[in-house]
Amino acid sequence: MAALSPAAALEVTKTADVAAPPPKVWKTIGEFCGIGDWHPAVEKCTLSEKGGKKMRTLNLKGGGEIVEEQVSRDEKKMDYTYTILQSPLPVSDYKSTLSVAPNGAGSKLTWTGSFKAKGAPDAKAQEVIGGIYEAGLKGITEKAK
Repeated sequence: MAALSPAAALEVTKTADVAAPPPKVWKTIGEFCGIGDWHPAVEKCTLSEKGGKKMRTLNLKGGGEIVEEQVSRDEKKMDYTYTILQSPLPVSDYKSTLSVAPNGAGSKLTWTGSFKAKGAPDAKAQEVIGGIYEAGLKGITEKAK
């Protein structure tokens, strides 16, 4: 039996119920740079392309910059996955998926990520990412009404 290494990936998943149909919520999330319209921490999102992959540079309110790459996007399943290439966040090897699914008459938003803590304890890294997800889901929920 192999021992778990201390560098095992951490996971965070946050969900929110939205009283709007999935297509409306997916439209609210928008394109890869749509995060600039609904996440309260993002001041500006700049879309670019590198090697055929969509990239976004997020300028954060209060300073800081995050560069992310879209790994995949599925319009039918209403989800997209991305990785962080550079950021001031206490994480490395970060990969995340934001998705919308039917939930009764409304929708269920799920934002999940896996990463390793970098320069901070595991619990702190999870708390930071969890807070980012919760703020984003709240932003989408309020805009999708």
